[in-house]
Amino acid sequence: MGFGDLKTPAGLKVLNEFLADKSYIEGYVPSQADIAVFDALSGAPSADLCHALRWYNHIKSYQKEKGSLPGVKKPLSQYGPAGVEDTTAAAPAAADEDDDDIDLFGSDEEEDEEAKKIKEERLAAYNAKKAKKPALIAKSSILLDVKPWDDETDMAKLEECVRSIQLDGLVWGQSKLLPVGYGIKKLQIACVVEDDKVGTDQLEELITAFEDYVQSMDVAAFNKI
Repeated sequence: MGFGDLKTPAGLKVLNEFLADKSYIEGYVPSQADIAVFDALSGAPSADLCHALRWYNHIKSYQKEKGSLPGVKKPLSQYGPAGVEDTTAAAPAAADEDDDDIDLFGSDEEEDEEAKKIKEERLAAYNAKKAKKPALIAKSSILLDVKPWDDETDMAKLEECVRSIQLDGLVWGQSKLLPVGYGIKKLQIACVVEDDKVGTDQLEELITAFEDYVQSMDVAAFNKI
């Protein structure tokens, strides 16, 4: 398992393809698996790697609380698609000085098999608890206006980037192109969100991160369901 060399375009392409149908490296919530892969990158992926860039910007927003994310950091060779070998160069030791408190369940130094088993059971229980849905879930229907830079912007690619944003509690709906003026069209796209999980500020941050295509995002309509 692995992504090849994540510090090269080839490795980032493998990561982008891996995340095409996933929100996270493992499971359905941010975890130490995401932090391990995030820390191996030299910087943000390019805009044409929209799945990797969407994931990168999302995990970047967790940097202040990354030490509290669930799971245990494992070698990069334990993540990614099967049949791909990890060849990412190890980061300098100094870069890991702040990682001592990453493990939610305690230190992972010199763990024996019994300790690993206990942590895996706790992580499974944690994910099961997160997966439970409350009896009543507050949802909102949102209509977004996404504006390009000019009339030469590839609107099909812009919409692909927007729809590549996958979050727990977010469902994309119908979309259409509306004229703005001077030959420029904006993307108007609908979505339904769970209020406790997804907010308009978060959507704006993730959408405008595709800065090669997106000039701005506005909320055209917002209704509670």
